Amino acid sequence: MTSVPLTKFGAELLKEELHQLKHKERRIVIDAIAEARSHGDLSENAEYDAAKERQAFVEGRIAELEGKLSAAQIIDPTTLDADGRVVFASTVDLEDLESGAKVTYQIVGMDEADLKLSKVSVTSPIARALIGKSAGDVVEVQAPSGPREYEILEVRYV
Repeated sequence: MTSVPLTKFGAELLKEELHQLKHKERRIVIDAIAEARSHGDLSENAEYDAAKERQAFVEGRIAELEGKLSAAQIIDPTTLDADGRVVFASTVDLEDLESGAKVTYQIVGMDEADLKLSKVSVTSPIARALIGKSAGDVVEVQAPSGPREYEILEVRYV
């Protein structure tokens, strides 16, 4: 199995979700199945079917999270020393050369990506364009609206 890059924060989020699923959701599903069984005939019992579907989802998600965590390569951005280059887990301040707008992104794993929190997946076009570059470099990103150019203002490891 290939390693899955995760930031330290992202790994903690997955561990929390796994704990929630194993220790709370599982119990809720088991109780729902028991309740539905107590109603009698299971062949026409919608509550039982729904509870079994929920159980399948929970167990599938648990297996998925355990797999990701077991294959995780956890990277703490504060311990990185990449000589000012953009690498996984780094935070990058950019300026859009066309509009002058300034944005900040942290490059994270696919499971952690959340544009609202300025976290972009390492597999995204912008992250792929930034990896290996340094402050002062200009990168071209293939956006859905067409190519865009950004200047890297600063690279931080926070």
